[in-house]
Amino acid sequence: MPLANLLTSLRELPESGSRDAYLQFLNLAGDAALRRDGGLEHVTGSCFVFSPAFDHVLLCFHRKGQFWVQFGGHVESKDASVAEAAQREASEESGIGNLVLLSPAIVDLDRHDLHAGFSCSAHWDVGFAATVDPSVEIAVSDESDDVRWFPMDELPDQVPTGFSARLDRVRSAAMSLSGVRVG
Repeated sequence: MPLANLLTSLRELPESGSRDAYLQFLNLAGDAALRRDGGLEHVTGSCFVFSPAFDHVLLCFHRKGQFWVQFGGHVESKDASVAEAAQREASEESGIGNLVLLSPAIVDLDRHDLHAGFSCSAHWDVGFAATVDPSVEIAVSDESDDVRWFPMDELPDQVPTGFSARLDRVRSAAMSLSGVRVG
Protein backbone atom coordinates (compact mmCIF):
# COMPACT_ATOMS: atom_id res chain seq x y z
CA MET A 1 0.00 0.00 0.00
CA PRO A 2 2.71 2.59 0.81
CA LEU A 3 4.37 1.91 -2.55
CA ALA A 4 1.13 2.44 -4.49
CA ASN A 5 0.44 5.67 -2.53
CA LEU A 6 3.95 6.95 -3.21
CA LEU A 7 3.82 6.13 -6.92
CA THR A 8 0.48 7.96 -7.21
CA SER A 9 1.83 11.00 -5.33
CA LEU A 10 4.95 11.11 -7.49
CA ARG A 11 2.94 10.92 -10.71
CA GLU A 12 0.90 13.92 -9.52
CA LEU A 13 4.05 16.07 -9.29
CA PRO A 14 5.15 18.17 -12.25
CA GLU A 15 7.56 16.32 -14.53
CA SER A 16 11.19 16.73 -13.48
CA GLY A 17 14.43 14.80 -13.54
CA SER A 18 14.10 14.06 -9.81
CA ARG A 19 10.53 12.83 -10.10
CA ASP A 20 11.41 10.61 -13.04
CA ALA A 21 14.46 9.17 -11.24
CA TYR A 22 12.29 8.32 -8.21
CA LEU A 23 9.69 6.63 -10.42
CA GLN A 24 12.38 4.61 -12.18
CA PHE A 25 14.01 3.57 -8.88
CA LEU A 26 10.68 2.52 -7.37
CA ASN A 27 9.62 0.61 -10.47
CA LEU A 28 12.92 -1.33 -10.40
CA ALA A 29 13.15 -1.92 -6.63
CA GLY A 30 9.45 -2.38 -5.88
CA ASP A 31 8.31 -2.78 -2.27
CA ALA A 32 11.91 -3.43 -1.14
CA ALA A 33 12.63 0.27 -1.73
CA LEU A 34 10.44 1.11 1.27
CA ARG A 35 12.21 -1.23 3.70
CA ARG A 36 15.33 -0.37 5.68
CA ASP A 37 16.65 -3.86 4.87
CA GLY A 38 15.49 -3.68 1.25
CA GLY A 39 18.87 -2.85 -0.22
CA LEU A 40 21.74 -0.41 -0.10
CA GLU A 41 19.43 2.37 -1.31
CA HIS A 42 15.93 2.93 0.01
CA VAL A 43 13.21 5.51 0.57
CA THR A 44 12.99 7.62 3.72
CA GLY A 45 10.30 10.08 4.76
CA SER A 46 11.15 13.45 6.25
CA CYS A 47 9.27 16.37 7.70
CA PHE A 48 10.28 20.02 7.63
CA VAL A 49 8.72 21.72 10.67
CA PHE A 50 8.13 25.47 10.36
CA SER A 51 6.62 28.11 12.61
CA PRO A 52 3.13 29.22 11.43
CA ALA A 53 4.69 32.44 10.07
CA PHE A 54 7.33 30.37 8.22
CA ASP A 55 10.08 32.54 9.70
CA HIS A 56 11.59 29.74 11.86
CA VAL A 57 12.41 26.09 11.26
CA LEU A 58 12.81 23.31 13.82
CA LEU A 59 15.91 21.19 13.18
CA CYS A 60 17.65 18.30 14.89
CA PHE A 61 21.38 17.74 15.17
CA HIS A 62 21.67 14.29 13.61
CA ARG A 63 23.90 12.04 15.71
CA LYS A 64 25.24 9.89 12.83
CA GLY A 65 25.48 12.66 10.26
CA GLN A 66 26.82 15.30 12.66
CA PHE A 67 24.78 18.08 11.06
CA TRP A 68 21.55 20.03 11.55
CA VAL A 69 18.74 18.68 9.39
CA GLN A 70 14.98 18.14 9.18
CA PHE A 71 13.36 15.20 10.99
CA GLY A 72 12.95 11.91 9.19
CA GLY A 73 13.66 8.25 8.90
CA HIS A 74 12.69 4.88 7.55
CA VAL A 75 9.24 3.64 6.63
CA GLU A 76 8.06 1.02 9.13
CA SER A 77 5.60 -1.80 8.53
CA LYS A 78 2.91 0.01 10.55
CA ASP A 79 3.10 3.11 8.31
CA ALA A 80 0.31 3.29 5.72
CA SER A 81 2.27 5.79 3.62
CA VAL A 82 5.58 7.62 3.41
CA ALA A 83 3.73 10.75 4.60
CA GLU A 84 2.63 8.86 7.71
CA ALA A 85 6.23 7.70 8.28
CA ALA A 86 7.46 11.30 7.99
CA GLN A 87 4.85 12.54 10.47
CA ARG A 88 5.66 9.73 12.93
CA GLU A 89 9.41 10.33 12.67
CA ALA A 90 9.02 14.09 13.20
CA SER A 91 6.82 13.51 16.24
CA GLU A 92 9.20 10.93 17.73
CA GLU A 93 12.34 12.95 17.06
CA SER A 94 10.97 16.33 18.21
CA GLY A 95 8.87 15.18 21.16
CA ILE A 96 5.83 16.97 19.67
CA GLY A 97 2.99 14.49 20.15
CA ASN A 98 0.28 16.32 18.20
CA LEU A 99 2.35 17.17 15.12
CA VAL A 100 0.26 17.05 11.93
CA LEU A 101 1.42 17.47 8.34
CA LEU A 102 0.11 20.46 6.38
CA SER A 103 -0.87 18.01 3.66
CA PRO A 104 0.06 14.56 2.39
CA ALA A 105 1.48 16.38 -0.66
CA ILE A 106 5.19 15.91 -1.34
CA VAL A 107 7.18 19.15 -1.00
CA ASP A 108 10.70 17.79 -1.56
CA LEU A 109 12.61 14.99 -3.27
CA ASP A 110 16.25 14.60 -2.33
CA ARG A 111 18.38 11.55 -3.08
CA HIS A 112 21.63 11.75 -1.14
CA ASP A 113 24.62 9.50 -0.68
CA LEU A 114 25.58 8.53 2.87
CA HIS A 115 28.97 8.06 4.51
CA ALA A 116 30.29 4.78 5.94
CA GLY A 117 28.71 5.46 9.36
CA PHE A 118 25.35 4.49 7.89
CA SER A 119 24.24 0.95 7.08
CA CYS A 120 23.21 1.87 3.53
CA SER A 121 24.71 3.88 0.69
CA ALA A 122 21.88 6.30 -0.20
CA HIS A 123 18.50 7.60 0.91
CA TRP A 124 15.79 8.55 -1.55
CA ASP A 125 14.19 11.09 0.76
CA VAL A 126 10.57 12.18 0.28
CA GLY A 127 9.80 15.41 2.15
CA PHE A 128 6.62 16.76 3.70
CA ALA A 129 5.91 19.86 5.81
CA ALA A 130 4.23 20.79 9.08
CA THR A 131 3.74 23.95 11.10
CA VAL A 132 3.97 24.11 14.88
CA ASP A 133 3.88 26.96 17.38
CA PRO A 134 7.49 27.53 18.53
CA SER A 135 6.32 27.73 22.15
CA VAL A 136 5.35 24.04 22.12
CA GLU A 137 7.56 21.82 24.26
CA ILE A 138 10.22 19.93 22.32
CA ALA A 139 12.47 17.05 23.37
CA VAL A 140 15.67 15.48 22.09
CA SER A 141 15.39 11.84 21.00
CA ASP A 142 18.14 9.24 21.22
CA GLU A 143 18.84 9.71 17.48
CA SER A 144 19.82 13.37 17.91
CA ASP A 145 22.16 15.43 20.03
CA ASP A 146 19.93 18.52 20.00
CA VAL A 147 16.62 19.93 18.72
CA ARG A 148 16.30 23.67 18.24
CA TRP A 149 14.35 26.42 16.46
CA PHE A 150 16.34 28.60 14.05
CA PRO A 151 15.34 31.80 12.25
CA MET A 152 15.17 31.05 8.53
CA ASP A 153 17.80 33.71 7.86
CA GLU A 154 20.16 32.45 10.61
CA LEU A 155 20.68 28.75 9.94
CA PRO A 156 23.55 27.04 11.76
CA ASP A 157 26.85 26.44 9.96
CA GLN A 158 26.71 22.65 10.33
CA VAL A 159 24.12 21.77 7.67
CA PRO A 160 24.51 19.45 4.67
CA THR A 161 25.77 20.97 1.42
CA GLY A 162 22.90 22.66 -0.40
CA PHE A 163 20.57 22.47 2.60
CA SER A 164 19.87 26.21 2.77
CA ALA A 165 18.68 26.38 -0.85
CA ARG A 166 16.70 23.16 -0.37
CA LEU A 167 15.05 24.60 2.73
CA ASP A 168 14.07 27.77 0.84
CA ARG A 169 12.38 25.66 -1.87
CA VAL A 170 10.58 23.53 0.73
CA ARG A 171 9.45 26.64 2.61
CA SER A 172 7.95 28.13 -0.57
CA ALA A 173 6.12 24.88 -1.33
CA ALA A 174 4.86 24.63 2.27
CA MET A 175 3.66 28.23 2.24
CA SER A 176 1.72 27.54 -0.96
CA LEU A 177 0.12 24.47 0.63
CA SER A 178 -0.93 26.48 3.66
CA GLY A 179 -2.33 29.37 1.63
CA VAL A 180 0.33 31.82 2.83
CA ARG A 181 1.42 34.23 0.13
CA VAL A 182 4.89 33.40 -1.14
CA GLY A 183 7.23 36.27 -1.83
